[in-house]
Amino acid sequence: MKRIGIAGALALLLCIGAAHAAGPPMRIFIAGDSTAAVYGPERYPQLGWGMVLKCAFDPDDVQVIDMARAGRSTKSFRTLGHWAELITQVRAGDTVLIQFGHNDERTDDLARYTDPDTDFRANLKAYIAEIRARGGQPVLLTPITRRSFVDGKVVDTHGPYGRAILAVARETNTPVADINADSMAWLQGVGEAASKRYFLYVSPGDRIPYYPVAVEDDQHTNEMGARALANVVAAGLARLSLPISARVRAERPALTRTVPTGGAACE
Repeated sequence: MKRIGIAGALALLLCIGAAHAAGPPMRIFIAGDSTAAVYGPERYPQLGWGMVLKCAFDPDDVQVIDMARAGRSTKSFRTLGHWAELITQVRAGDTVLIQFGHNDERTDDLARYTDPDTDFRANLKAYIAEIRARGGQPVLLTPITRRSFVDGKVVDTHGPYGRAILAVARETNTPVADINADSMAWLQGVGEAASKRYFLYVSPGDRIPYYPVAVEDDQHTNEMGARALANVVAAGLARLSLPISARVRAERPALTRTVPTGGAACE
């Protein structure tokens, strides 16, 4: 048999290693609400943070599958069939980000409302158990902050829901990123007046057919807000010491840029 020598053996090992590394990308699913959801180009400048979370990763290394839906709570995400659509796709090694709270707070809508101390927690625990049963890695996220200031200070509008998520994380030993606290800190750093440029503020003078009247929305983000919040989420994931954490890019220029691209591109 022909001998390949030390150099040839090393080259062979490198090729084998490269072939192993070039396997299928890791996958991240997002279960959540309008703050993370996908919007069509007709809705621009509105973007959900889930649309640009992909920019925190090498596209050949990690695939982000954003299945968040506008208006959903932990209750309605299941009753309307979105959870069944998501969980049937989850396979061993996948990461599932769970971010709810905004619509669970809707006491005026019993199809969405959940009590933070009872059914909200039960719904989260059910999601966690089903992900684990399929070999996936659940990650809880507290909901992103609203742009709400009192006397120049950001106010926590999620209260018991954020606390419930942190409690469920402890009780189920589930990794959690406190995005509510992190996004509040980010927003405080930006400041009350300057932070408007990250949220959905549109005027008729912008001549966008989808927004014929003025919009002043302190919950939903425009492109720049989506990028900034995706950067907050990415930083939170990087701190969790999970397999996916090592894949978060240290430098994320597409999420820290200061000029919009007109969409969700990772330029």
